[in-house]
Amino acid sequence: MLFLNSPPRFLFFTGKGGVGKTSIACAAAIELAERGKKILLVSTDPASNIGQVFGIKIGNNITTIPAVSNLSALEIDPQAAAQIYRDRIVGPVRGKLPDAVVKGIEEQLSGACTTEIAAFDEFTALLVDGKLTDEYDHVIFDTAPTGHTIRLLQLPGAWSGFLDEGKGDASCLGPLAGLEKQRSQYKEAVDALANPKRTRLILVARAQASTLREAARTHDELAGIGLSKQHLVINGVLPQSEASQDLLAQAIYARELKVLAAIPAVLKTLPTDIIELKPFNLVGLEALHLLLKDQAVATDSSEFKPIALNARNLSTLVDEIAKDGHGLIMTMGKGGVGKTTIAAAVAVELAHRGLSVHLTTSDPAAHINETLNGAMDHLTVSRIDPHAEIERYKQHVMDTKGKALDEEGRKLLEEDLRSPCTEEIAVFQAFSRIIREAGKKFVVMDTAPTGHTLLLLDATGSYHRDIQRQMGKTNTHYTTPMMQLQDPKQTKVLLITLAETTPVLEAANLQADLRRAGIEPWAWVVNNSVAASNPHSPLLRKRAQNELHEIDLVAHTHATRYAVLPLLKEEPVGVGKLLELSRN
Repeated sequence: MLFLNSPPRFLFFTGKGGVGKTSIACAAAIELAERGKKILLVSTDPASNIGQVFGIKIGNNITTIPAVSNLSALEIDPQAAAQIYRDRIVGPVRGKLPDAVVKGIEEQLSGACTTEIAAFDEFTALLVDGKLTDEYDHVIFDTAPTGHTIRLLQLPGAWSGFLDEGKGDASCLGPLAGLEKQRSQYKEAVDALANPKRTRLILVARAQASTLREAARTHDELAGIGLSKQHLVINGVLPQSEASQDLLAQAIYARELKVLAAIPAVLKTLPTDIIELKPFNLVGLEALHLLLKDQAVATDSSEFKPIALNARNLSTLVDEIAKDGHGLIMTMGKGGVGKTTIAAAVAVELAHRGLSVHLTTSDPAAHINETLNGAMDHLTVSRIDPHAEIERYKQHVMDTKGKALDEEGRKLLEEDLRSPCTEEIAVFQAFSRIIREAGKKFVVMDTAPTGHTLLLLDATGSYHRDIQRQMGKTNTHYTTPMMQLQDPKQTKVLLITLAETTPVLEAANLQADLRRAGIEPWAWVVNNSVAASNPHSPLLRKRAQNELHEIDLVAHTHATRYAVLPLLKEEPVGVGKLLELSRN
C-alpha cells in the first residue's frame, strides 16, 4: 500500500461515513506494528468502535492490544467530550439566566461543530505533548479535523465574548468561546498537521461519484490551509473475478469502472491505493490482516438460497402518503445514501397516480434532471441554488451584524459563516418560500436541514419566533415553517440510509437530532440493499447476509415504518427506472 510507504509520525484517515475509515486505520496500525514499530491508534469518530474491531474494551485511556505486539489504542468519545464541554460553559449560568437564554446557549453548543472542536481539544495533547506519545513511532488517527475547524483555530484574537456581545450569528464561535487551553498549544498542533514531514492525510472513498466528489472537496479545503501531503484510498471495489458470477455483479463492476475512469482531476495526482471489496465483516485480527492484502479471499459457493426480508417497498409507503392528497415530504440523511434518488422516486410515484407534485432540490440541477431524465404529467421540478442563497445570507449578516465590527471581529464572523450550519440556514430560508405550496399539492424536498439547524433558527429569533411574536396577541390563524415541520399531518420526513453500520448509526443520530426539534421522522428507507437484490455472486451473497443485522436494527429499534430498496443492475435514472425502484 502506497499510503504506508515511508510513513511520517502522524497518519490521519478522513472521509464520508461508511467508506471504511476505521477498518483501514486499524489494518494500517496492525501492518506498522508488525514491522516492529510502536503504534498508538486513536479514534475520534463517534460512529467508530475500534474496541469492537479488536474484541476488547478500550475507552478513553491508552490501552494495550494484547493480540498485537507494539500496538496500543485510545478511543476519544467526542459526544462525551462535547457534553463535558457544554457543562463547563452552561453550568455557571444555569439558574442565573432565564431558562430561555440557557436553552439558546445549549442549542448553540449542540451541533457538529461543538463535537468536532471538543474532540480536537481532547487530542491536541497527543500532537504536542511529548510525555504522552514520545514512546510511539507512529500515531494513527481515525478521523481528521475538517479544514473549517483548523481555520477557526488559526484565527487571531479572542473568541470569548464574541457571541455574548451579539456579534456572531449561530454556529461555531460559541463552542470556541469555551476553550480553556492556551492558544499557543493550538498553534503548535496546527503546525504539526500542516508539516508533511510529520503528518500524512489519507482520504478514504468508495468507487462512487458522491464520495469521490467529497474527497476532492476535502483535498482542496485542507491543501488550501497547508495539509498538502495527501494520499487517496478507494475502498470496497468489486473484484473483476466476481463480474462473471451474475448480472448484478457484472453491472456493479462496469459502473465502478466508469466512475474510476472519471475520477475528479484534483485526485488523479495523488498516490492512490485500491482495496477490493471483501465478503466478510471487518471485525477481528484475521479479517484486518486480509483487508490490505491483494490475494483472492475464498467465499462460500454453496447452492443459492433466496433471502426473505419481509420488508415493504417504497410504493407501499407512498400508498399511505397519497391518502392525504397533499403535504410536504422531506428526504433526510447523510451524503451518499441516495436522498436525491429517493426524493425523485417518491415524486414520480405520486405524479404517476395523477397527483400534483412539486419536486425541489438544492443539489446541482443537472443531478436531479439527469435522475428524472425527462418530464411527466403532474410533476414540476425546481432547484434552489445553494451558492446564491449562501452568498445572499452571508452578505445580509455582514451588512447587519458585521457593520460595526473591527477587522478582527469581521474575520471571526466571516469564518463563523463558513460553517455547514450557514448553508442549511440559507437553503432553509429558500425552502420556506416553497413550503406554503404543500397546502394544495405534494411538495417533495431533497436535501433538508438538520434538527440542530432548525433549533438554531428557532433559538436565535428566526422567522418562526418573529411570527409568533407578531401574531401571538391576535386571533389570526398562522402557520410558520417550523410549525409545519412539527405537524405530522402536514410533513412526513423520510430518513434515508444504507444497510451498513456507520450510515445506520448516523441516521439514528439524525433522528435524535430531529426529535429534539419536535420533528418525528415518519419512515426509514434502506437504499441500495444487496440483500434485497438476492445476488448469485458468492461475494455479494456474503455481503447480503452481513446486511441483515443492520436491517433488523432499523426494523425493530429505530423505525416505526420502513422500506428496503434493492441495489439495481442499472442506475435508477428516468421515470421508468424510478418506478421500478419504488415497486421492487
